Amino acid sequence: MAESVPPQAIPLPDLSATRRLAGALARLARPGDTIALSGDLGAGKTELARAFIRARLGRADEEVPSPTFTLVQTYGDGEEEIWHADLYRLTRPEEALELGLEDAFGHALVVLEWPDRIARLLPRDRLDLAIGFTGADGGRTATLTPHASWIDRMPGLTQAGSEP
Repeated sequence: MAESVPPQAIPLPDLSATRRLAGALARLARPGDTIALSGDLGAGKTELARAFIRARLGRADEEVPSPTFTLVQTYGDGEEEIWHADLYRLTRPEEALELGLEDAFGHALVVLEWPDRIARLLPRDRLDLAIGFTGADGGRTATLTPHASWIDRMPGLTQAGSEP
């Protein structure tokens, strides 16, 4: 396993590019993985999480509401759980423990929006994915920083995420 790799930038010029990246993530993710999504309000974190969950479940019509108010939404049938958490409203990292996130790390697929709210509690083995605006045309860029087991999966992710 490689020790570290530099962050990789993937252009997201439109919604279909975001969905392609989410599909690539869904194919490469493993139970126990954490994907930490950061970026400004409206950058596309929830849209990427929705596309990831739908691709992972294999159900394009799956209802995937934003967990802004519920804080956590779970999906799956017991074989594989997916936790989608929006931590924007947390004021202390300890509040994440009350949500049960610590128990989800390591066994469920966890997709976190606003991971900076619990930075010191994040698992070492994760993929950090930051979405940023790249211009007035609404384009975005995803910057992926892999840690631990994600390092070896980066080539497949960056190739798949950039294909038309």
